[in-house]
Amino acid sequence: MVVSSAVASPLCTWFVAACMSVSGDKNHHRPTPSPAAMFSSSKRLSRSARRKLPAAVTECNNFSGGGGLMSFGIMNNLMSSLEPCEEYYRSKSMSSCLSIFGCENGFTIFGFNNSSSMNRIQKRMNRAAHTGKTTAIAVQPAKEGTTKKKPVAKKRRVVVTGLGVVSPVGHVADVFYENLLEGVSGISEIEAFDCDQFPTKIAGEIKSFSADGWVAPKLSKRADKFMLYLLTAGKKALEDGGVTEDVMKELDIAKCGVLIGSALGGMKVFQDGVEALRVSYKKMNPFCVPFATTNMGSAMLAMDLGWMGPNYSISTACATSNFCILNAANHIIRGETDMMLSGGSDSAIIPIGLGGFVACNSLSQRNGDPTRASRPWDVSRDGFVMGEGAGVLLLEELEHAKARGAKIYAEFLGGSFTCDAYHMTEPHPDGTGIALCIEKALAQSGVAREDVNYINAHATSSQSGDLNEYEAIIRCFGDNSELKINSTKSMIGHLLGAAGAVEAVATVKAIQTGWLHPNINLENPDVGVDKEVLVGAKKEQLNIKVALSNSFGFGGHNSSILFAPYKDQ
Repeated sequence: MVVSSAVASPLCTWFVAACMSVSGDKNHHRPTPSPAAMFSSSKRLSRSARRKLPAAVTECNNFSGGGGLMSFGIMNNLMSSLEPCEEYYRSKSMSSCLSIFGCENGFTIFGFNNSSSMNRIQKRMNRAAHTGKTTAIAVQPAKEGTTKKKPVAKKRRVVVTGLGVVSPVGHVADVFYENLLEGVSGISEIEAFDCDQFPTKIAGEIKSFSADGWVAPKLSKRADKFMLYLLTAGKKALEDGGVTEDVMKELDIAKCGVLIGSALGGMKVFQDGVEALRVSYKKMNPFCVPFATTNMGSAMLAMDLGWMGPNYSISTACATSNFCILNAANHIIRGETDMMLSGGSDSAIIPIGLGGFVACNSLSQRNGDPTRASRPWDVSRDGFVMGEGAGVLLLEELEHAKARGAKIYAEFLGGSFTCDAYHMTEPHPDGTGIALCIEKALAQSGVAREDVNYINAHATSSQSGDLNEYEAIIRCFGDNSELKINSTKSMIGHLLGAAGAVEAVATVKAIQTGWLHPNINLENPDVGVDKEVLVGAKKEQLNIKVALSNSFGFGGHNSSILFAPYKDQ
């Protein structure tokens, strides 16, 4: 039986010293120490080592010639597991005690692996036997065989090769970003249902959308909008990435995955189910439960594509998309996948969604002028504006993308998550969690803070959230004179779980085009906000070195992800 070196090494000297403490005179007995005294040092052993001690097969009550010390139960169990060699069985003298560590067929784990060592130890043993003195021998553990170090594997790089979006200002990535650059607002009065009973009657509502050509007609009639947006944006990202039918045939489907999340899932399907239940359960849509769950969008897209790699969703409120994007990238970095569709989707502009956020006292009530309602960092902001849509990024391992001749928009560098651990809906007042998240993102990705010169902020147009994020950003990057910050939400509102992905699309397009979209409605910045750091009312040109995109959610979830222009190294 082999004894783990993790147990053997710390006990090496102790075993031999214990063995030597018994006199060679058979008539000389020492009292058996109490278990507490004898094993007081066992607390210093690792927990796993202590667990192994009682498991060392059966007791051996005759281990030492003198009787007392080594007859203690646990140590007898351990020592009997060493399977001593023949000499031990022929003699119960002190020399036989030693022989189990040194004989040719014994064990070398305690260091007795040559005859000269044995001779020296035997002489000391003989002297101890004549004098009756206790002798302890310190023994060096045997040197383990050296193993060759494995070559350091080159880190797999992740690039963005496709963009898909469904938003209040466009359903094609180029159109979407062109409208942002022109300052076009997608916020208007809600038309999907009667809002007379609500104090808020505006949203970033998608007025015209068709899934024709992207989603099967039967599924389109049954599925929730969040799922239709997700499926459409996901397939558009593939099309934009040049993943044609021919390319699909060449892919290793076991290394292609989908990780697209949602904060609220199929709320309309679930609401309709509740209404049907008022009549009878027999009136309920049989797809009510599966189509309401947040994971089903990713699952349906994978079924449609036949992709058998990692497939799940993450739901962390308004930070959902960034969590999905970073985790999808990690699957690629670890070599588990070569290609991932990642992002988020939400559609909650329905009575229960609007009413819920009104009850939270979170929404703007600037109903008379919808396009000016979302105004991050402006002193007159009065809450965020709900939006809906989906954003999907096609992430790909660099060499895989190059091998198929893919267009590369940008490189994904990394990111991080933290938790405020403070309040359900309010951010930590001094922005501690946000600053920590940014710092961890920089450390994880190996990016120098002076290289970050563009930030697409979370900035929802809420009273406390905007200032807390701004202060955290300045704390981290205040010395950078090139730094520019904007908020996509000023034009499309807050897309909840889809916000981070749609804003990631905007961030990648900023890197590609070299243009930053404006912060509309920023007429009078709040106290302490430096207007020079924020992008103005018109688009601005910038040679982006590294871009950071923030997303934060109810529950104190913070997320920061980093992108940069792709450079072939």
